Amino acid sequence: MSHVIAAVSTGNQVSAIGILRLSGDGCAEIGGKIFTLNNGLPLEEAPNRKLMLGTLHDKEGRPIDNCMAVYTRGPHSYTGEDTVEFHCHGSPAVLAAGLEALFLAGAKPATRGEFTKRAFLNGQLGLTQAEAVIDLIEAETAEAAANAAGQVGGVLQKKLSPVYDNLVDLCSHFHAVLDYPDEDIEDFGLKNYEKTLRADAKALYALLQTYQQGRIMKQGVSAAIVGKPNVGKSSLLNALAGYERVIVTEIAGTTRDTVEEAVMLGNTRLRLIDTAGIRQTEDRIEAMGVARSKEAVENADLVLYVCDGSQPLTEEDREVINVCLDAPNTIALINKSDLGNVVVPGDLPFMNIIHVCTKTGEGLDLLADLVDEMFAGSSPCDGSVLTNARQFDALRRSYEAMLKALQGLLLGLTPDAVLTDVEEAMEAMGEVTGATIREDITARIFERFCVGK
Repeated sequence: MSHVIAAVSTGNQVSAIGILRLSGDGCAEIGGKIFTLNNGLPLEEAPNRKLMLGTLHDKEGRPIDNCMAVYTRGPHSYTGEDTVEFHCHGSPAVLAAGLEALFLAGAKPATRGEFTKRAFLNGQLGLTQAEAVIDLIEAETAEAAANAAGQVGGVLQKKLSPVYDNLVDLCSHFHAVLDYPDEDIEDFGLKNYEKTLRADAKALYALLQTYQQGRIMKQGVSAAIVGKPNVGKSSLLNALAGYERVIVTEIAGTTRDTVEEAVMLGNTRLRLIDTAGIRQTEDRIEAMGVARSKEAVENADLVLYVCDGSQPLTEEDREVINVCLDAPNTIALINKSDLGNVVVPGDLPFMNIIHVCTKTGEGLDLLADLVDEMFAGSSPCDGSVLTNARQFDALRRSYEAMLKALQGLLLGLTPDAVLTDVEEAMEAMGEVTGATIREDITARIFERFCVGK
């Protein structure tokens, strides 16, 4: 028997619809204390999964909304328990008054992610599905939403379950051979399990290889805009953002700190970082900005090097170029093409070079195409792309343990020696499937959620 929890599931902003949610044994009885069905039936006798019109009351019994209620009986609900939802008009005052009345009627406040946590604990969702719920809520692109929806639907869980089951079979056979040496049990040997373990390790490796795409899909591409002062870095950020995000003047050194803005460029989400112009300076504050600019280059997925194409390259330009050469991905932008081109692509030591004009927008479409080409993933966004850092770390440890187990098999180690590595692989993978997850990790996972989900 679980206590009844209640929360507002639609936030505290004014909206067309606001939802009060309850879950737990007896939620219909509690909900019925503040809601009267128009047909005169008690709420606990309402048809299953059918919206019913009625009146919501506050703690003093005053009517505060004419709205709808839906009663879903467990186990065929989101949480696996009896649930009730009141679909009200989206007034924060109405929702707050209704929630207060529910608490006085016997419900307890839901904690962050408690509805989804109950769904996980009641077997309605696997752990990968539960974690994907928050990814779906926080998705900022259609691709991220589609991948998260696939994971909520169980795509990732289905990929991992056969591998985990094979590890369980390996461990059980190991233990049978070790614990019952006198029984007629087939000996564990290389020919029996090497093929299976190798195939499982290969499958896990392929999944791990999707993480880079998944990280970018979820977080976006970190793109540092760099160049010497007054070449148009801030103008580029403003042009891509579509509004004047950064102050732009003809005075060199206007930007003295990094400025960030998230934009969609083509089909790629960029986390743009406008940096202070990189140059030698005696100004202590500007020097701090230059140091942060260099740090931004070191940590960026993409560097957008900007130079003034209407002026010959200077030593300051070359100093910035040297900073960019170690970046994993760089696009050089020869800016101010409306003033004529003195700088040509052959002057720059980069593979990807585009003439642009941040003032007119010329060349920005080519930049969008190039960024998509560089960062668009090849894996379908169907839930099979790994996006979660915690899951990546656990699966990486599982894969490495599998490799050690394979090495032990090839070296002819005894079953007990190989068993240690197989169990390590299984335990690490269980942190993702939920089979071996610790309570503190579970709590941390659901703390990411908002109240009411």
